[in-house]
Amino acid sequence: MTKKLPWADKNLGQHFLRSESIINSITEDFKDEAQAMIEVGPGPGILTEFLAKHDLPFHVIEMDKRFPEYLEQFISKDQITLSDALKVDLPTFFAQKNIADKDIWLVSNLPYNVSVPLLINFIQAPQIKYMTLMFQKEVADKVVNFVGKKKNSMGSLLCLTQNYFEVNVLCQAPPGAFQPPPKVDSTVISFKRKESPLIPIEEFREFEEFLRKIFKFKRKQLGSILKNYYEKEVLEKACEEVGVQRTDRAEAFDLEVIQNLYKVLKK
Repeated sequence: MTKKLPWADKNLGQHFLRSESIINSITEDFKDEAQAMIEVGPGPGILTEFLAKHDLPFHVIEMDKRFPEYLEQFISKDQITLSDALKVDLPTFFAQKNIADKDIWLVSNLPYNVSVPLLINFIQAPQIKYMTLMFQKEVADKVVNFVGKKKNSMGSLLCLTQNYFEVNVLCQAPPGAFQPPPKVDSTVISFKRKESPLIPIEEFREFEEFLRKIFKFKRKQLGSILKNYYEKEVLEKACEEVGVQRTDRAEAFDLEVIQNLYKVLKK
């Protein structure tokens, strides 16, 4: 791609994707399943140009005021919302755009500095059925449960994403795929929302709070962490029912164990 790009604002974590193969992989990912599309942080429209070609309702959220003039080459002004995506109430936004009843595909080359809080927001919007998101590889490794993942690597972000979505690596993006090149590798991940997650979306906050507790000091023994929140007898009974020891560490559990422990202690 030879198109001239604006300067990248490092304070906003901007790195513009230039690899045609990666752009194609991202913008084709869920085009046949989705009923509407949202792009967060489109920048000068590198992905927008190709997403706009799909015959679907399409809106973008961008906080950098420089970019509407670039985006308007591909979409209309009323498809562009100038705002910080972290401050957008997504269900309300979808209703305003008349797409709340559609299966929404959200696409984003996530700014590295806010990728985790944005992901947390996206998970909580049940209208988002599909996501294609790019992360710094270090963060991506905390989101996807890949073959060969080292032991004792469970964490709160992995639990949340795996509970609510089927998660797969779409492709890798080395520094040379961007302008300017970042100092880290990136990973593009595909998400497909589960129809009936074991922990329903209505319990997201409670589940997230539970995960924060057990993973705040994830190398500490489970008993020493949870004794501050539950009676000794309740905790011992829960561990017995789930089949774990109070001396175990949360980072060594698989998702099912953590889900079951949450459900038992919630009773």
